Amino acid sequence: MAKKHKKSKDLSDLGGMVFSTDADFNFEEEEDSQEYVDPKKGKLIIRYETAHRGGKKVTIVERFTGTDEQMKELGKDLKRHCGTGGSVVDDEILVQGDHRDKIKKYLRSLGYKTNDI
Repeated sequence: MAKKHKKSKDLSDLGGMVFSTDADFNFEEEEDSQEYVDPKKGKLIIRYETAHRGGKKVTIVERFTGTDEQMKELGKDLKRHCGTGGSVVDDEILVQGDHRDKIKKYLRSLGYKTNDI
């Protein structure tokens, strides 16, 4: 089967460059400018919330200092560990349900510092 290419819905997906009339122009993509910061140096805050979520319970992990990719990977690991869904939104990892103790133990086993719940 042939691979399907994902259609771009927004010009920002093109990195800002659409067309150049300069014959000497050399298009080079900029690399991600995020510097490596050891995420285990910071202290993660784990909290539980139901407000503004339509009565749904969610455990939130915030103050992660690593890159966006590292945060997404940690969010994926936490959801898998807890056996539930969730997402990474606005520099916070959201895990559906009340899993504060489970997440705290898991993060500490990975070497992260967390708040006392």
